[in-house]
Amino acid sequence: MAGPARRCCLGWDFSTQQVKVVAVGADLNVFYEDSVHFDRDLPQFGTQGGVHIHKDGLTVTSPVLMWVQALDIILEKMKASGFDFSQILALSGAGQQHGSVYWKAGASRALTSLSPDLPLHQQLEACFSISDSPVWMDSSTTAQCRQLEATMGGAQALSCLTGSRAYERFTGNQIAKIFQESPEAYSLTERISLVSSFAASLFLGSYSSIDYSDGSGMNLLQICDKVWSQACLSACAPDLEEKLGRPVPSSSVVGTISSYYVQRYGFHPGCQVVAFTGDNPASLAGMRLEEGDIAVSLGTSDTLFLWLREPTPSLEGHIFCNPVDPQHYMALLCFKNGSLMRERIRDESASCSWSEFSKALRATEMGNGGNLGFYFDVMEITPEIIGRHRFNAENREVSAFPRHVEIRALIEGQFMAKRIHAEGLGYRVMPKTKILATGGASHNRDILQVLADVFDAPVYVTDTANSACVGSAYRAFHGLAAGAAVPFADVVKLAPQPRLAVTPTPGAAQLDAVGRPSIVTKDV
Repeated sequence: MAGPARRCCLGWDFSTQQVKVVAVGADLNVFYEDSVHFDRDLPQFGTQGGVHIHKDGLTVTSPVLMWVQALDIILEKMKASGFDFSQILALSGAGQQHGSVYWKAGASRALTSLSPDLPLHQQLEACFSISDSPVWMDSSTTAQCRQLEATMGGAQALSCLTGSRAYERFTGNQIAKIFQESPEAYSLTERISLVSSFAASLFLGSYSSIDYSDGSGMNLLQICDKVWSQACLSACAPDLEEKLGRPVPSSSVVGTISSYYVQRYGFHPGCQVVAFTGDNPASLAGMRLEEGDIAVSLGTSDTLFLWLREPTPSLEGHIFCNPVDPQHYMALLCFKNGSLMRERIRDESASCSWSEFSKALRATEMGNGGNLGFYFDVMEITPEIIGRHRFNAENREVSAFPRHVEIRALIEGQFMAKRIHAEGLGYRVMPKTKILATGGASHNRDILQVLADVFDAPVYVTDTANSACVGSAYRAFHGLAAGAAVPFADVVKLAPQPRLAVTPTPGAAQLDAVGRPSIVTKDV
């Protein structure tokens, strides 16, 4: 059972493999959570990892109705558990970034006239002009990316305007492909949503606006002015501004819950819907980053989230509008060679033992005697490079290191590359900077010590397995509190605090100042 009634906000996450929900009480503690796993719970859609990978290996899509039916299932599970929907003050959510949904002409009428006697998926099955949505894993739009960059005066010019160079998964390029290859389906489309605004539309019973933060992952939004770029729209497809609607601040209340949910589940009719955003911006909110902070997810791939005041968009990484402060920005950097690379060096140089791996880090000095290594067994994203590159103290490339030197070279090289690329986007370490570490490698204190030393900042750890979900619930509270008019930090000050893991070793800043110029010349 859901337990006694308590006033709360819901946070949703429409991710690649599942739909997840959490309920967060006024004390900002999670007291309910549930999920629907696409492959397991909706096998009739035939997905693997929540997606369909097409024969060309480049096109990757997900069935829109699978997402709708997953919402039906999870709401019925909540109802069966005795969850008191009448106590929900507001809800918000996240969607996997860069996915897009194409509503067929007439769909708005179906949304506004939902019958509480039927599940959503039965009433919306004819509402989409494209039944399988392109998602973030899709890489089939290289031609459209090159066309967009050429039209806008090059990759750097596009990045300065929209926060990123043209990327295959970004929505503008996906829309351009659909317009070029399926013009009839495009002409039948009355509205284009991101996965986030699509999910919000289901709760509103009408089309929800795209928020600034998720909208800045489309190659279409001018991130400084917070308006669609007319030149980018025209380069992608005709009548696109009308199909997208006007973007809104991420903390906007976009409306109240549809009467469908009031009648079918017992939601309070005054329940507010706060604009949904992308999963990465929602995670920034869930980890409660503040200006100057860094979040580092150390998983299969490594991801950096940065809070920026004055970004400098480049050809690598992404700049998004900040989801909790419309005057600021967030940067995202993804590194493909993360934990799998660490595991490979552990197996080769530490007898497959994390204990031995950690012992090697403790046995070698900070700075590794001037020995540096950069390890990319698969083609890296940031930057595009492959291979293992080792440099000795004389700045000469060498073919091998002793085992202990190899392990420290890997970890220091990974974190040095992250700092260099973060600074390339405008990041600067501040006196109050803190690093929030998550993911599998965040459980290794010796790895975290290197992270603290390289960035010269304390490292905290937090359990953020559901950071996008929890961040969405926090954002719902923020929207209720008048959004941008109230600092997000004030709204979430009661939330559970991260735990201090390590502080920088004395002398780390001085070593960094001496060592980093030679690192930069190695083009990592």
